[in-house]
Amino acid sequence: MLLNVSYNDKKIRERIDAEVGKPFTLKERFQLGGIGSPKLEITEASAEIRNLLILDNNADCCNIELRPKGIILGFRSLLESYALIIPFYKLTIYKGDLAIYSIYRDHYFVKVKSDTKAVQKFFKKLLNYKADNAPTSFEDL
Repeated sequence: MLLNVSYNDKKIRERIDAEVGKPFTLKERFQLGGIGSPKLEITEASAEIRNLLILDNNADCCNIELRPKGIILGFRSLLESYALIIPFYKLTIYKGDLAIYSIYRDHYFVKVKSDTKAVQKFFKKLLNYKADNAPTSFEDL
């Protein structure tokens, strides 16, 4: 689900926490070696996300936050902050040619460059965490 998270709205925060879990504690963040990605350059996106990104002339970039049951892909457009909330059971990641990662949820997608070792290391951590913690059946949801 694509949400405007510019304002501190309790209902939106509860929807995000229900979908991907509450944020990690400080201890868990240290154990994981960090939960945030480096700055990711967006090369392509689905129509709804692209329509938001073309509203301003800034560079199209995003970041990813790891949560216990999914990820939050965040980006800015004009003065607003948006988040694409993706639980692990709906998350699909492909590594394409020319060092591009494609991140999918239903009909939303974002393609980002993976031109540095830090980005590749983060995606490796993300995929390993997903493999270890994704639900294995519908009862786990």
